[in-house]
Amino acid sequence: MVSLPHPYVLHAAVSAPCLCCRKGKDQFDNLEKHTQWGIDVLEKYIKFVKERTEIELSYAKQLRNLSKKYQPKKNSKEEEEYRYTSTRAFLATLNEMNDYAGQHEVISENMTSLITGELTRYVQELKQERKSHFHDGRKAQQHIETCWKQLEASKRRFERDCKEADRAQQYFEKMDADINVTKADVEKARQQAQLRHQMAEDSKAEYSSTLQKFNSEQHEHYYTHIPNIFQKIQEMEERRIVRIGESMKTFAEVDRQVIPIIGKCLDEITKAAEAVDHKNDSQMVIEAFKSGFEPPGDIDFEDFTQPMKRTVSESSLSNSRGDGKSEPKFGSKSKGKLWPFIKKNKLSLKLINLNTQVWSLIEGAGPEDFSNLPPEQRRKKLQQKVDELNRDIQKEMDQRDALTKMKDVYIKNPQMGDATSVDHRLAELGQNIEKLRLEVQKFEGWLAEVEGQLPARTEQSRRQSGVYEAQNPSGVNSCAQDRESSPDGSYTEEQSQETEMKVPATDFDDEFDDEEPLPTIGTCKALYTFEGQNEGTISVAEGEMLYVIEEDKGDGWTRIRRNEDEEGYVPTSYVEVYLDKNAKDVHKPLQKISE
Repeated sequence: MVSLPHPYVLHAAVSAPCLCCRKGKDQFDNLEKHTQWGIDVLEKYIKFVKERTEIELSYAKQLRNLSKKYQPKKNSKEEEEYRYTSTRAFLATLNEMNDYAGQHEVISENMTSLITGELTRYVQELKQERKSHFHDGRKAQQHIETCWKQLEASKRRFERDCKEADRAQQYFEKMDADINVTKADVEKARQQAQLRHQMAEDSKAEYSSTLQKFNSEQHEHYYTHIPNIFQKIQEMEERRIVRIGESMKTFAEVDRQVIPIIGKCLDEITKAAEAVDHKNDSQMVIEAFKSGFEPPGDIDFEDFTQPMKRTVSESSLSNSRGDGKSEPKFGSKSKGKLWPFIKKNKLSLKLINLNTQVWSLIEGAGPEDFSNLPPEQRRKKLQQKVDELNRDIQKEMDQRDALTKMKDVYIKNPQMGDATSVDHRLAELGQNIEKLRLEVQKFEGWLAEVEGQLPARTEQSRRQSGVYEAQNPSGVNSCAQDRESSPDGSYTEEQSQETEMKVPATDFDDEFDDEEPLPTIGTCKALYTFEGQNEGTISVAEGEMLYVIEEDKGDGWTRIRRNEDEEGYVPTSYVEVYLDKNAKDVHKPLQKISE
């Protein structure tokens, strides 16, 4: 009998790897999920930084728009207001806020280049590296699974051959024990048993070889390939962690780098604020709006205990009250409509007059020579006009010089251009320069009058007025009673709001119905042309001779008369007064007086 080895000797040795392969595959799945989560975190951080850069850009844009919105417009009245220290400090704040916005733009640019751009490229590289590592891991896993399948097939074949060999051995032994079986059948059964035994031996050898190969591959897989792949994945993940940490550090450093510049901007704002000088600003306001007029004199005491001696203006007012309406006796513009104010303090009305002149200055309305302005303001306006014209002349001369040089180049190099093409423009510039020079001469003449001639003549007229006032104090005071200067340079009679209502006439008022106009106290010569556009004023031409019916009482206005139907107020500085020692209501021919 042939003795065969037991066919299941090697079965237990190869039963464990299936569980190991399955566990290895599970670990790959966990690592794949974790590394994908790490990439998602990195992309989330990139998105966060990107939105931060957009916020910085938007904030910088809003700051720039805000600074631009409150910047003074060029060549405008608003630009002139920025000469004060407080407004200059505000302008410095606007400029520094513009620089402040620039630093936020720097933050956005640095974060975009150093963080967003770099991390975006790194994420792409990281995805490729991760894909490569897990591809190698899956490949190794598939290889060990293939080896495992080969081992299982070899084991099953060896098991089947062992069972066939066992059945063939049993059949041979049965045939050999049966006396009725022929010798040929026994021999055939013996050969079949030997064949099956040989096949089992071959399967055993193959299974043993496959098993050794699998064990070697499995050892290589779990101790070499998989550890290497896991090590690469670990290094990749650690680099990702380090990179995101460095990016967060860069995020802080980008902000920290601009802090000194932002601090400098804030320091400049503080410095500008500390430079605000209220005294200087107040002095600039005074210099800008001072009129040059002398302050009004003291108000005379009016003694009502003495018998009342009313002037013609009072009697005419009484008549208007008696008739229940205001009606001018002479039909002149100055008396046709009285100033609609109740009686006020004389000083307050003069202050109103000065305020009106200031507002006229601010609005910029008036004649070309600024004759409607007070002397000091007129001088400033004329000086500004002269400076402006000189700047225009300089610009025109610069253009002329440039064209002259261009013409010389064309003459020397005809191929570059036609020299005669600039002649027309040069002629225009010459005409413009000549016109501007004539304008400068005109304004300089007015400026010379204000700076030189006008103060001297005004002082002379005031000395003459003072002589007459010393000689005839009663006459001057009687003419000035119950009259006030109006805000626009006109005058008002002493009245209350009741003059617009019908008031019963009294015997007291009737006594003055037929009184004569104010007497003349002298003559005057107009030094300058004056356009009397306001209520109560009268227009005069330069060199014109007129009658003086009331001297300047300190408010800067003199009351004059051209004829019996036309009288009004003119600035005292615009006339030269000749006072009569014995003032009478006699109109001397002005031609003889001028002679």
